[in-house]
Amino acid sequence: MITQDELTGMILAGGQGRRMGGRDKGLVTFAGRPLVAHVRQRLEGRVREVLINANRHLDDYRPLADRVIVDAETGYQGPLMGIYSGLRAATTPWLLVVPCDTPALPADLVERLVAGLGDGDIAVADDGERLHPVVALIRTSLADDLAAALAAGERKIDRWYARHAWRRVDVSDCPEAFANLNTDDEKRRLETALGKESPTP
Repeated sequence: MITQDELTGMILAGGQGRRMGGRDKGLVTFAGRPLVAHVRQRLEGRVREVLINANRHLDDYRPLADRVIVDAETGYQGPLMGIYSGLRAATTPWLLVVPCDTPALPADLVERLVAGLGDGDIAVADDGERLHPVVALIRTSLADDLAAALAAGERKIDRWYARHAWRRVDVSDCPEAFANLNTDDEKRRLETALGKESPTP
């Protein structure tokens, strides 16, 4: 069984937030706190270190992480580049990746992914209808292979996973926990669903 000391957690917050008008999504307020702070709660105490992968507003993210890392290459190349950057930065055998815009992730997410890994090198959450490729546990020794894939132009996470021994982890008992927030309307709906009011601007 993978122990806490063998795990690094990383929150992906390096995107351009185009569907939120270009805002830095991880810092958008949800129920009174930045989205990324809610996600961090799901990792704290379950991993050795929490990283945030960000490409702007680094000083704003630093109080919310043990370390903030930027993409290994510039140009907003997508989440696969963020994952590679985390694999390279981690000092543990395993990296657990989550997105910054999923504040309702299950409290036992880390335990579920670890339990579902089996003899695989990658474990990916599946809510019963679809995979969530940015909710995953990945062996950090795959960093060199991912570097080669990126150099060859690969940007699709699922295609890179398919090159390795990956396992589907059933989280179909709580599909709503994996809803990601791309618009203000989605954010307000989830705040209401969770019984939390948005703070008055």
